[in-house]
Amino acid sequence: MHRLVTSARGKEVLLFLLFLLISYIFWLLLTLNNEMQEDLDVPVAITDVPDSVTLITELPPAVKVSVRDKGSVLMRYKWGSSKVMKINWKDYTETDNKLLLNKADLAARLRDYFGGGSQIVTIIPDSIRINYTTSPGRRVVVRVNADIHPAIGYIVNGPIRSNVDSVWLYSVNDLPHSLTSVETVPVVRGGLNDTTYIEARIDPIPGVRIIPDHVRLVIPVEPLISRKQKAPIVVKNLPESINMITFPSSVEVSYLVPMSSYNSEPYEVNAYVDYNDLSRCTGGKLPVTLSLLPDMYHNTEMSPDSVEYIVEQKH
Repeated sequence: MHRLVTSARGKEVLLFLLFLLISYIFWLLLTLNNEMQEDLDVPVAITDVPDSVTLITELPPAVKVSVRDKGSVLMRYKWGSSKVMKINWKDYTETDNKLLLNKADLAARLRDYFGGGSQIVTIIPDSIRINYTTSPGRRVVVRVNADIHPAIGYIVNGPIRSNVDSVWLYSVNDLPHSLTSVETVPVVRGGLNDTTYIEARIDPIPGVRIIPDHVRLVIPVEPLISRKQKAPIVVKNLPESINMITFPSSVEVSYLVPMSSYNSEPYEVNAYVDYNDLSRCTGGKLPVTLSLLPDMYHNTEMSPDSVEYIVEQKH
């Protein structure tokens, strides 16, 4: 590397780069001294808001301003940390529950912000209007609107939970008495194979401020585990004078349960044959049916699904 730099060719390249750097510095100085036009974002904040006030309309985080000034001045705003343009609550509030900076007010504030040497070309938005209320809010229930599908071999084991069960509603006008709940925007997810956390927005209501306007949902997803147990066969509708013996005397029931329930005590499961089916059955076997199973048992199967039998008259 040293040999390459100290060679005649290397020295020529270094000299060229030096002149290129000097040219760039001169160009930058000339450019920064010229008048330019730049689009800048001016952060906005409202100060001294009374505790009794709730803003219904959200304040834009920034105003986009097109400014004409010397390049050196604009670069300071563009590359430096932008100071916040503070709007004092008392200066712009009106009696009809709104804070208003009209076009002239906002332009005047921005001229003060940039200084007298800057020319304000365009402002977006060109005015700021914030509706507010001093009325107490109403607390309403949050309902989750969700369409959730787990992956094959998994299950949503339990209700979808929200980190808050209610929110506050605020409005300039009176809220209708029928408004007692709000919903999340529809949440659709598929193929879930683990407990999932989702940020869901509350479905907006025109003219109403919702606090909080987002909730965190917990979708409890867990795998299904195979489990088996024996179920004794019980004969239904058996006359008192008759004995019936089935072969086998029990069936094996297999099913899937959520992993968190695998070590829990199995529910009592019975299998049934019906004596009244004797007249309808063929092949010397009776069909077997299972008792009602808990909701946590999935994809239930039994073996065998029919049994042989012997009928005896009691002495």
